[in-house]
Amino acid sequence: MKKILVTLLLMLLPGLATAQSYDDVVEAQILPGWRLPNGDHMAALHLKLAPGWKTYWRSPGDAGIPPQFDWSGARNMSAIGVYWPAPHVFWQENMRSVGYKGDVILPLRIRPSQPGKDARLGGVIDIGICKDVCLPHRLRVSASLPAGQTKPDARIAAAMADVPFGAEDAGVTGVSCRITPQAKGMGLTVSIAMPRGTGREETVIETSDPNLWVADPSTSWQGGRLVAQTRVTHMSGGVFALDRSGLRITILGGTIPVELTGCSG
Repeated sequence: MKKILVTLLLMLLPGLATAQSYDDVVEAQILPGWRLPNGDHMAALHLKLAPGWKTYWRSPGDAGIPPQFDWSGARNMSAIGVYWPAPHVFWQENMRSVGYKGDVILPLRIRPSQPGKDARLGGVIDIGICKDVCLPHRLRVSASLPAGQTKPDARIAAAMADVPFGAEDAGVTGVSCRITPQAKGMGLTVSIAMPRGTGREETVIETSDPNLWVADPSTSWQGGRLVAQTRVTHMSGGVFALDRSGLRITILGGTIPVELTGCSG
C-alpha cells in the first residue's frame, strides 16, 4: 500500500531531506501566541512554502506523507493539541493528496504544567514537501511562550476560523454507515444527510485505529444525501473490527468545510 511505503520511507530515510538544503522551499517558525484566561496557551506552527510546493494534512491521501511531531524539546508543557485548518485536495496523475500550499498556520493549544509560568515549545517535525517529486523533510523549531502575553495573534485567530465546521453548523441531520464484506478487508459506505452543496465535494475518512488503512473515497450526491464509498483494510492483512463511533469524516470542496465524528449502523 502506498501509505505504508511512505511511512517506511520516513522511518528508513530520515536524513534524505536534511542532507540537502531546502531553506528556499520551506521555512518554519513558532508563533508564540498568547496565554488564555484558563491557563492554556495558544501558539502556532507557521510554515512558508515556496511557490509550486505543497505539504500535507494529517491524513494526506494515498499519494502524501503524513506529518509527525516530536515535542520532546518542550518545557513546562503537559499536553498539546493541533488544530487543522481546512486543507486543499490536489490531483496529480490521477492520484489524490490532501494538504496545504503557500502560508500554512497550524494552531497549537498547549496546557502548561505550571500555568502561571513561561513555557517553551521546541521539537522536531517531519513533513513531506512536494512539487515535481515528494520528499520527507525535517524541521527543528523552538520558541518561548511568555505567560504575560495575553493579546491574541490575529494570524492564529484567522487560522482557527478556517477549522472545519461541526455537524450542527453545517446542517447535518444524520450520518449512517453500511459495511460490506470483501475478499480483503471491508467495504464502507457513509451516507450523510445535509444541505446540497457544490457538487464538487471530496471526503476524507479516518479511523481511530492507526493500523487501519482507508482508501481515498469516491464521493457523490445520491437522493439528496452525500455518499462516500471506500475500502478499509488492516495493515497486517488480517481480520479486524471497525469502530463506527471512532470514524472521522471530513468534507472538503463544498460550501463550507465540515468535520463529523461517528456514524450509526
